[in-house]
Amino acid sequence: MDPLLFRPHELAFRTQYAELKERSLQAGSLLPGTPGSLYRRNGMGDGYWYRVYYAVPGKQVESLVCRGDDDAARTAMQERIDFANWSVAQVSSLRKLGFQVADKSVARVLVELHNLGAFEAGLILVGTLAYMAWLNELGAIAVSARTQDIDLARRQTLKLAAPVEFLKTMQATGLPFSEVPGLPSSQPSTSVKLPGVQGLRIDILAPGPRLGQLVQIPELAWAAQAVPHYDYLLADPEPAALLAGGQCIPLRLPQAARMVWHKLYSASKRQGFPEKAAKDRQQAATLAAALTGHEAENLITAFAEAPKELKKAAASQWGAVDKLLAGHAEARAIMAGCIAE
Repeated sequence: MDPLLFRPHELAFRTQYAELKERSLQAGSLLPGTPGSLYRRNGMGDGYWYRVYYAVPGKQVESLVCRGDDDAARTAMQERIDFANWSVAQVSSLRKLGFQVADKSVARVLVELHNLGAFEAGLILVGTLAYMAWLNELGAIAVSARTQDIDLARRQTLKLAAPVEFLKTMQATGLPFSEVPGLPSSQPSTSVKLPGVQGLRIDILAPGPRLGQLVQIPELAWAAQAVPHYDYLLADPEPAALLAGGQCIPLRLPQAARMVWHKLYSASKRQGFPEKAAKDRQQAATLAAALTGHEAENLITAFAEAPKELKKAAASQWGAVDKLLAGHAEARAIMAGCIAE
């Protein structure tokens, strides 16, 4: 029997994920860091209530909640803490069941952006983390390479209530992010990174005709690297969520079907990086196979709407993808039919 690229989660587990996602979408702002607990400091008068928590691993902080006699505000914060504790338990359970869960530093960054309204304003999660999120959305159990990157993209001007400085926003997480120098050094940075060889890196990307070309993002006081055909990839993004740390974070993802075809385009451009090209093909094939059981027609529509260059690049990768899909006859037939046009 040909190997399968994924296994479906049981309905009960998919329902558990759906409930967590729904409650997170309705929760509004999420508490950063660990859930923490309430602590009352008595002083003059009724004192004050504080939330004591770890903003990042190993760093305990306190944030003022309300006056000691403000029972409504204290109760509201306790309810948020209770929800955060419930979320931690749910994410831990889902991780054991095979759902994709990113690490705590990823969670801290994405919660900060969510609370600022950046995803609602048009920011989109792309790359391997987007692939992991789609596996959960589609109820698929599959192997995903761990990543030390957060790739964020913007198709058009973000509709933020007020301009946000990207570097200061990342440093507000409490994590020691610093600029990655541009190449050449006179060019503005498009990335920030945590210290160390394996430190988390965040890249900002945008559509552009030439790979690596700089695109100014004035609403973030930052710059992005251009990626060809990202205007296609980022069209009509979908609301979704990512499990990270102990949180379920609402965000926006590219359409899964468009990711399939753009991943194959990316694989075709990975000259000198065969491992990365193989990862792109694996992700494209796995998403295609998982989509077939949900919205197979989206693969056909996404291919029809793809630019000619992208279609040609996808066709160049078909030999390897055809082998990957050997255990998924329907997805194999759909993709073969598209490429044969």
